[in-house]
Amino acid sequence: MTQSQRKILVTSALPYANGPIHLGHMLEYIQTDIWSRYQKLRGHECHYICADDAHGTPIMLKAQQLGIAPEEMIAQVQKEHEQDFADFNIQFDNFHSTHSPENRELASDIYLKLREGGYIKSKTISQLFDPEKSMFLPDRFVKGTCPKCKSEEQYGDNCDSCGATYSPTDLINPKSAVSGATPIMKDSEHFFFDLPAFEGMLQEWINSGSLQQEMANKLSEWFEQGLQQWDISRDAPYFGFEIPDAPGKYFYVWLDAPIGYMGSFKNFCDKNPNVSFDEFWAKDSTAEVYHFIGKDIVYFHSLFWPAMLHGANYRKPTSVYAHGYVTVNGAKMSKSKGTFIKARTYLDNLDPEFLRYYYAAKLSSRIDDLDLNLEDFAQRVNSDLVGKLVNLASRTAGFISKRFDGKLAKIADNSLAETFLAKQDQIAEFYETREYGKAMREIMALADIANGFVADQAPWQLIKQEDQQEQAHQVCSIALNLFRILVTYLKPVLPRLSQDVEAFLQIELTWNSLNMDMTGHEIVPFKAMMQRVDLEKVAAMVDASKDNLQVTQTQVETKSKKTDKADVKPSSGNPLEDDPISDTIEFDDFAKLDLRIARIAKAEHVPEANKLLKLELDLGGETKQVFAGIKSAYSPEDLVGKLTVMVANLAPRKMRFGMSEGMVLAAGPGGKDLWILEPHEGAQPGMRVK
Repeated sequence: MTQSQRKILVTSALPYANGPIHLGHMLEYIQTDIWSRYQKLRGHECHYICADDAHGTPIMLKAQQLGIAPEEMIAQVQKEHEQDFADFNIQFDNFHSTHSPENRELASDIYLKLREGGYIKSKTISQLFDPEKSMFLPDRFVKGTCPKCKSEEQYGDNCDSCGATYSPTDLINPKSAVSGATPIMKDSEHFFFDLPAFEGMLQEWINSGSLQQEMANKLSEWFEQGLQQWDISRDAPYFGFEIPDAPGKYFYVWLDAPIGYMGSFKNFCDKNPNVSFDEFWAKDSTAEVYHFIGKDIVYFHSLFWPAMLHGANYRKPTSVYAHGYVTVNGAKMSKSKGTFIKARTYLDNLDPEFLRYYYAAKLSSRIDDLDLNLEDFAQRVNSDLVGKLVNLASRTAGFISKRFDGKLAKIADNSLAETFLAKQDQIAEFYETREYGKAMREIMALADIANGFVADQAPWQLIKQEDQQEQAHQVCSIALNLFRILVTYLKPVLPRLSQDVEAFLQIELTWNSLNMDMTGHEIVPFKAMMQRVDLEKVAAMVDASKDNLQVTQTQVETKSKKTDKADVKPSSGNPLEDDPISDTIEFDDFAKLDLRIARIAKAEHVPEANKLLKLELDLGGETKQVFAGIKSAYSPEDLVGKLTVMVANLAPRKMRFGMSEGMVLAAGPGGKDLWILEPHEGAQPGMRVK
């Protein structure tokens, strides 16, 4: 399917410049990068722009705490962010900073145009003021006792214990989180953006189909509550841009942050004169502009941002795409459990392509939360990428190199390739509509077909027969051609693997070359392209994240201006608070589990594993072998003879130590705090647990 070339500008939300990137953040950048790479693969002019969000009170205070200038701190953080993104193969066309000349110029331009249009109002307000630090206090920098549930040490905007929202002036015994002083009320003149003046325009834009339905529904609720004027100014001391004609007054960080998209693109255009800033941002622009964001910042991107642009005579976004949060093993990311994983900690242990694929396999166009289940992660990557995709080439390429001078045959029967190529429009549509999970399922279904073909033809047997050499050549050539098509489909998701495959096949993988004739094409000898996920490295990553607990604890105390749902407090001692009950399931879902009483007949160490014990479980006439991650809590000799409960119908899983045929049930957060379930006396091996 041919398409006319589109002009597309893509952005991700700007990471805040006061801390490291973690795997919750990476969901958004991977999602956006896949979409951007897909557009480029189709031959469109697509620019992927981002920047560090570098202003605000938290950055000012953290720099003071470190004893350095804010400019020095944000420069160091930007360097770290850019390295993390590069190592995750995130292909920005430009990564900049909101603390830039371009952003200052554009923020002032937009503000002055809004003021000229009558959309900026001023009024005097009363705020909490720290008398020791001589500064007004943002909500998150006031702590006190919740006025609803009376929990202590709660922030000034909402209570972590009961979930109540309130004004910081409602707190009981409020204290400054900066100095500990009791704040006082003080008047100050502030500037407000007249958001209600744009209600009609916003409703028309929202109902035009530019947003996901879940977003449109939520925004309708805010319209029902009534739009409010938006406070866009902050008083000195503040790290940001001073407002024109208003000494001592600064733009609130959320005003200049989204303008950072424009500032970064302006910086890109200045370095690339063939790209026109106005062609993408002018009021009459026909280019496409898309923002990928988390669901926690929908309000800013779908109300304030388009209203600001419209009022300042710029174009509005084509669409804003929101995604959900990342959970790990079914719960919020937790420092105490080692599941608050920084991007760098992941990169120190695992291949970034693994996470890119796993996120892609679970992403859809909806605003659903995504669970990074570490066991499922390992199984899916090993099965799909190693067992199905790379294995297709590794089992056939050697014969081409050793027996057929490294050259592919003229294929007599192209029916399989035609089946694969017939899926290109469907896969393209899935990428375009951000239904990556559906695209991955479609591609892996094709990989199953290809592997089934190779298994049926068994070229390793054909090659041994003198009269079957041509058939072996045909089978291996067909397999490598199918491999080429599959990797082309996966190129937006797996850029590093795609480069390796391009070097191996000595071609460039493009969407337009899907139909190329590979007859007589010469390849180079195959080299290993991807290793299996090592569960010990997964465990090491989790352990390293636990080790970082004390280092990262200060980040909880200096929260960013944005609500980071993944940044939770360490263990509270309340199991339900640390690990909330999962979503409701139907009885039929539970009934699929076959839970049985089992007697531990044997238990022994697994020398190659740090956390596993090898158990032989007696089910009363049948035995099953299980590898259980309970080594930190139990010695093998303490387990022999005990009754426990196991999942008896779990699909067997091949591990490098042997086959695991089930799972024992245990409670606790991990480490030494693990307790296997033990039935009361009288229960017999083999009994079903109902």
